[in-house]
Amino acid sequence: MASHTRMNLSAGIASTSVALTLVVLKLWALAGTGALSVAASLADSAMDLMVSLGGLVAIAYAARPADDDHAFGHSSAEDLAALGQSLFIMVSAGVIGWVAIARLIANEPVPLANEGQGIGVMVISIVLTLALVSWQRFVTRRTGNRVVAADSLHYIGDLLPALGAILSLWASRAFGLEAIDSIVAIGAALMLAVGAVNIFRGAWNALMDRAADDATVAGIEAIVADFPGVHGFHDLKTRMSGSKTFVNLHIELDGDQSLDEAHAIGAALRRRILTEYPDADVLIHKDPVGVEPHPEDPTLR
Repeated sequence: MASHTRMNLSAGIASTSVALTLVVLKLWALAGTGALSVAASLADSAMDLMVSLGGLVAIAYAARPADDDHAFGHSSAEDLAALGQSLFIMVSAGVIGWVAIARLIANEPVPLANEGQGIGVMVISIVLTLALVSWQRFVTRRTGNRVVAADSLHYIGDLLPALGAILSLWASRAFGLEAIDSIVAIGAALMLAVGAVNIFRGAWNALMDRAADDATVAGIEAIVADFPGVHGFHDLKTRMSGSKTFVNLHIELDGDQSLDEAHAIGAALRRRILTEYPDADVLIHKDPVGVEPHPEDPTLR
């Protein structure tokens, strides 16, 4: 629906705008405070910016029909971008963790400055993030877009590094405990690394045509098994590509019914699956009940 596309695009634009704003604010805060915890939060926001841009591109591509050169769409570009993003995040996490450890083992911790400036930026970051998540959740409830839903979950996770940065800056200002900054930065770096590994794994699995998760496969099986006019099914195959799930299956129908009747059942089943999984691409092959596979046809079993 055109209205859903507009809402999804608005969520993607809002996400990208908030991420860009936070990157600029945190760069300013880092220059003023020199706090590694702020640097960790900055790296997280930079990751958010890349992920949000990738999500915005994915949403825009999803609104376009496949072309002659890309009959199955362009969703794999999202996975390729995610691989690059994950490597960048791993490097950023490694640098932040290394510098934090070096500060901890140094004879004297590096003193922080302008803690109030840093705390103010972190508070603004939290407020903007909460506003963005509220809008993303509203859009997800209306459109069911999985890209927007995943982006929303990612931003919720970003609240912890921001809270950690506020804690370290407050401890430095109130008690002179500069070492807390390095400890918080190490924790944030570990969170970044774990997130990067998860992004890498998901993108790699998609590029290797990994099947959809068990819950999705079980949900599709349940729909097909109870669908009127379908006497059985086999060869259910799924694969992931970006935010899209490709579904192929064979259904068994009454061989005595007309082609029009068989087509109507298959088309209705496809619509039912798409209702539950709107980002799916569904291809259904129709077989008569009890058909024997041809010995020269390797696609049937």
